[in-house]
Amino acid sequence: MAEVKASLACGVIAAFLSSAVLAFVEDLDDTFKDTRVNDVWLVDFYAPWCGYCKKLEPIWHEVGAELKSSGSPVRVGKMDATAYSGMASEFGVRGYPTIKLLKGDLAYNYKGPRTKDDIVEFANRVAGPAVRALPSKQMFEHMMKRHDVLFVYVGGDSPLKEKYNDAASELIVYTYFFSASEEALPESVSLPELPAVVVFKDGGYFTYDEYEDSSLSLWVNKERFQGYLQIDGFTLYELGETGKLVAIAIIDEKDPTEESGRLKTLMQRVAKEYREHFNRDFQFGHMDGNDYINSLIMGEVTVPSVIILNTSNEQYFLPSEPIESMEQLVQFISSVLNGSAQAYGGDGIIQRIKRVAFDARSTIMSVFRSSPLLGCFLFGLPLGVISLMCYGICTAESDDGSDDIDAPKREGLTDEEEEEEEEERQRAAALEGPEEEDEDVGEKDPEEKKTD
Repeated sequence: MAEVKASLACGVIAAFLSSAVLAFVEDLDDTFKDTRVNDVWLVDFYAPWCGYCKKLEPIWHEVGAELKSSGSPVRVGKMDATAYSGMASEFGVRGYPTIKLLKGDLAYNYKGPRTKDDIVEFANRVAGPAVRALPSKQMFEHMMKRHDVLFVYVGGDSPLKEKYNDAASELIVYTYFFSASEEALPESVSLPELPAVVVFKDGGYFTYDEYEDSSLSLWVNKERFQGYLQIDGFTLYELGETGKLVAIAIIDEKDPTEESGRLKTLMQRVAKEYREHFNRDFQFGHMDGNDYINSLIMGEVTVPSVIILNTSNEQYFLPSEPIESMEQLVQFISSVLNGSAQAYGGDGIIQRIKRVAFDARSTIMSVFRSSPLLGCFLFGLPLGVISLMCYGICTAESDDGSDDIDAPKREGLTDEEEEEEEEERQRAAALEGPEEEDEDVGEKDPEEKKTD
């Protein structure tokens, strides 16, 4: 009896905790549009049949619990975009799941990894002020330790500050923005003039130049990554939004070789020592393995090797010979920059057809590798049915042709009438037989013919 009571108590507690967690995520309906304006909302627009949405669901409840327990002002909700398609369309939902942070009249799309920590960090960053103040050197140093890339506006009110605030409101989905007085900066920082916008990264700092760097938003978008990165598929997608070419050392970290380490070191040195030459146009990094690159270029690159990708038009560049030195790598990058290097791939019609065929083949091969029996059923059965249909069509055409060889019946005659007509033809042939034999012997005189 005691065990039964204990199990019931555990069930009640589990149900309570489950309902408490679910309470952190609110189910939203069509009244949400009118009630949301006074709060900051993090909303998951989902479809009940979507597999990715189902995978996100437990993570989403963890996000709700984390934001609630930390005292965040962000409220977490979810909306069935298929049931409330009109409202989902108003928020610009075009796929599932779509994560948006709604703040006043602004809606910010989340494009990062679907993990609890990344989503919570996004919500806290975007929900706060676009530009945060750094009032002291201690606070400045604390933020330098927390962030790999730090954007700071230094100075008083100015037109540059207004541009900075606008850029921060637009790009806060990607990074943090701060402001500080000159006294709050580290002593090692020396700025030629104020006001200024400075990015701190890669162990140094770099200043925005309005004349050389054009738009402040474009400059921030290009500088929001470290100069050298470990690149994967998601990072490569994000780098595509910067408009930069991506120079990658393809290595195998599970089986490191001297050649792999040398290429990685050369790429790191170029990123640092040639920043002034290549930073505006190139992003540098390394990628573990060549599987992703092979599927991207629909070919095969060796490991280790170097490749440069243009994500805007799907072109790629390969060195004509193995990279052995710093000078060779710099020369290869320069040839891509000045347009003398051979470009491969692209987004033309032939490449698109090739992409469709490549994706179809990859899908078929993956199915056969994972489950040969399933692959035979999915692809063998349709092929068998098509073969039988083709065989039936060919056989039917052959039968029709053989029927045409036989003499057709004369239209309008019955079987009895045809038999009578055949007998008459035979009698006429019997009467004409002797004449034909006489003609073989020789022609008769006209008088003899009359006598006959």
